[in-house]
Amino acid sequence: MTKNLVIVESPAKSKTIEKYLGNGYKVVSSKGHIRDLATTGKYGLGVDVDNNFTPSYTFISGKKKLVNELKKQVKESDKIYLATDPDREGEAISWHLKEALNIKDKDYERVLFHEITHDKVIEAFQDPRKIDEDLVKSQETRRILDRIIGFRLSKLMQSKTGGKSAGRVQSVALKLIVDREREIEAFTPEEYWTITSIFPTFEAELFEYQKKKVEIHNETEADAILNKLTDTYRLENVEEKLKNKKSKPPFITSTLQQEASTKLGFPAKKTMSLAQKLYEGVDLDNETVGLITYMRTDSVRLSNEFVGSGKSFIEKNYGKEYIGYSKQAKNKENVQDAHEAIRPTSIYRTPESVKQYLTSDEYKLYRMIFYRALASIMADAKVNQTTVILNNQNYLFKTTGQVLIFDGYLKIYADYESNEDKVLPEFKEKEYVTNNVEKKQHFTLPPARYTEAKLIQEMEKLGIGRPSTYATIISNIRDRGYVTVEDKKFVPTDIGFEVTDKLQEFFSDIINVEYTADMENDLDKIASHDANYIQVLTNFYQKFDPILQKAFGEMERAKPKETGEVCPECGNPLVIRKGKYGEFTACSNYPECKYVKKEIKVVKEIMDCPICKQGKIIEKKTKKGKIFYGCNNYPKCKVATWDIPTGEICPECGNLLVEKNKKIKCSNSECRYEK
Repeated sequence: MTKNLVIVESPAKSKTIEKYLGNGYKVVSSKGHIRDLATTGKYGLGVDVDNNFTPSYTFISGKKKLVNELKKQVKESDKIYLATDPDREGEAISWHLKEALNIKDKDYERVLFHEITHDKVIEAFQDPRKIDEDLVKSQETRRILDRIIGFRLSKLMQSKTGGKSAGRVQSVALKLIVDREREIEAFTPEEYWTITSIFPTFEAELFEYQKKKVEIHNETEADAILNKLTDTYRLENVEEKLKNKKSKPPFITSTLQQEASTKLGFPAKKTMSLAQKLYEGVDLDNETVGLITYMRTDSVRLSNEFVGSGKSFIEKNYGKEYIGYSKQAKNKENVQDAHEAIRPTSIYRTPESVKQYLTSDEYKLYRMIFYRALASIMADAKVNQTTVILNNQNYLFKTTGQVLIFDGYLKIYADYESNEDKVLPEFKEKEYVTNNVEKKQHFTLPPARYTEAKLIQEMEKLGIGRPSTYATIISNIRDRGYVTVEDKKFVPTDIGFEVTDKLQEFFSDIINVEYTADMENDLDKIASHDANYIQVLTNFYQKFDPILQKAFGEMERAKPKETGEVCPECGNPLVIRKGKYGEFTACSNYPECKYVKKEIKVVKEIMDCPICKQGKIIEKKTKKGKIFYGCNNYPKCKVATWDIPTGEICPECGNLLVEKNKKIKCSNSECRYEK
C-alpha cells in the first residue's frame, strides 16, 4: 500500500520528483487538465447563465481511463499531495483533481515547486498548504468568460463573415494588427533633408541654428543653407561624460518571449515549450534536474540565495569589480509576486557545463536565461561619451563618439546587446576645414508592422491577456487565417479586416483594449479576494448579451468575394463560397441557380508506386493542409508516409524507403533498417 501519492501535471516531472522523495512516495501525472466545461445546456456553453453562472464539467476526451487509475491509486494511499504547477492554472487543476477523485480535505495537501531540484522539492513538502479557492475562482471565471465570448461570438462570425472564431483577447490582439495596418495605409510620407559635413576623420551633422532645431523641408531650403556655409568650422565645444550603462532585469515570461524572438528567432510557442522542458528536468550524468525556475512569472525578483551565490560566482570568475552593488530591479505595479524571475536553479550549472545534455535550441535558450540573470546582478558598464559642436556661420554641427572603458555586465552579455565603440580624434585645433558637405533627401516612414516580439510587448504594456497566454493567442490568429507573416511581421488578411470591422460595428465597448485590461484586473481582484466572481460575470453578461442579440438580428452578412467570372448558366457573377471541405466557386444567384464550377486539381506525381506497382505515389494534403505522400490507388494500396519516398523498397520489411534527415531509412517506424 502506497502511503503517500503525489500528483503532478507532467509525466516528465514525475520520475524526477519520485527519485528525490525516495521510498514511501509514488509520483504520478494527470497529464494536464482532466476536466473542462461541458458543451451542454443553453448555447452549448456548459454554463448555466441563469443560475449564477454555475459551470458543468466533463472529463476531457481520452482522460476517463487515466482518472479511473488515479481514483484507484487515491484509495490505496494514506496521504495525497497535489503538486501541479505553481500558478492559477495549476491551482485549478489541483482543485479539479480533488473534486473528480473525491479527495477529502483531511487527506490532501497542496505543494508548490518553483524549481525542480532536490533541495527545493524536499523544502516544498515541509511547507504545504490547502488549495487557494480564490485562485481557483479566478481561473474558473476566466474560463467561463472565454467560453461565453468564444462560443457566442464565434457562432456570430461564422454566420455573418468568412471568419472562424472570435475571442476575448484574441480579437483585441487582431484589432491591434488591423489598426496598425490602417495607420500604414493612411500614412502620407513627408519630405525632409539633412546636411552633413564630412571631415577626413569624422562626420558632423547640422542640428541647430540660432538656438533652434534645424528643420529642412525641401531641396531649396537645403541649398539656401549650403550657400551660406564657408569651408571653415570653428570648434565651439567639446564635452566628455562618463556614463553608466545598466543591465536589464532578469527575464519574466513576456521579456523571455520577446528576446527569444528577436535574438534567437524563436516563436513564442517554441520558447515556452523549450522553457517548460528546462524547468521540468534534464538528464545529466548522475541526476535529473530542472535547470531553470518556473517560467510563468511577471516578477523580476531574485532570491537572496541566488544573488548571494551569483555574486560569489562573479567575484571568483571575473573579479570583485564586476559585482553589482545596486539594489535589484523593482517590479511594476499590479505585478503578482508569487514567483521569482526566470533564472538558473544553480549558478554553477553553467551553459557550457550542460551543453552536451541539451539540444541546440535548448542550449541557446538556457544560455540566454543564465547570462541575463547573472548580468542583472553585475556592475554597470562604463562608457566615455564625447560630444563635439562645430560652428559655421551660426549653424551648429554635432558629432558624437563613445568608448567602452569598463565592460561590467557586458563581459558576459555582449552577445545579446550591441555596443560598438565610435572613436573620435582628439580635438585640439580651434578650426577645421572641409569643402565636402553632403545634402541628403529623406522621407518620414509609417509606423512599423508588429513582429511577434513587438506584439507581445504591446499587449503587455496595454495589460491585455497574460504572458502565459500570448503564445496561444498569436497561434490562434495565425491558424484562423486572420494574419499572414511577411518578413517576420504580421499582415492582416481580408478575413482579418472583415472580422475586426464587424466586431467593432457592434462590440466596440467590449472588444477593446480598455475593457479587456479592466477585465484582467477584475480577475486579479477575484484571486486576491477583492471582488466577487458572480458579480463580475453578471456585470459582463448584462452588457454583452443584449449587444449579441442585436448583432445576430442586424449584422449584415458579408457578401461572397466575386471571382471576375460569370456563370455559364445564368450570367450572374461567380463568387467564392465556403463549404465543409473548403472554398469552392459557385453562382451568386444561389439558390435559384445551383451552378458549381468544377475545380481541376493539379496532382503532383512523385514516382510509380513500388508497393502495388499499379498506382502513382502523389503529394497529398491532410484536412489541416499538412503534406504527406501516398498512393493514388487508395484504398487498394494504403501506402503513406510523411517523408519523401525514394522509390525503393525496404529489403527487411517491404515498406517504402524514405529520405529523412539526409539519410535513407524505412518508413515503418518499427523497422530499424537504414541504407
